[in-house]
Amino acid sequence: MTTYTRLYADADGESHFEDVEVELTLTDHAPPAPPLDLSSFTPATQFAFMSAPAGWSSDWHPSSDRNIFFVLTGEWEVTASDGEARRFPAGSVLRVEDTTGKGHSSRVVSRTESLAAVVRLPE
Repeated sequence: MTTYTRLYADADGESHFEDVEVELTLTDHAPPAPPLDLSSFTPATQFAFMSAPAGWSSDWHPSSDRNIFFVLTGEWEVTASDGEARRFPAGSVLRVEDTTGKGHSSRVVSRTESLAAVVRLPE
């Protein structure tokens, strides 16, 4: 079992965080390599890398697309429109789905730039 954070908009346009558990199953994924724990696959359309300098911040905005955001270096703080703020250090995974409504604000809180990998999900 592993967990990631989901950021989504409700029917009233408010964004919220949700912790999502993902089941991992011992799988013979790439023989002759030994079996390993693997989740089910989720369809994706594209990926990109994104870099933001230390101190970068945004005003409120909805996400441009549904995506999964993998923080590779640095640390982000994201605030949902319901007021909850969470930090995402290197190694964190955030599934961003608040493409409508008030959106969220975000900022790089580390003393160094942040590098992230962004995987776009189908609508």
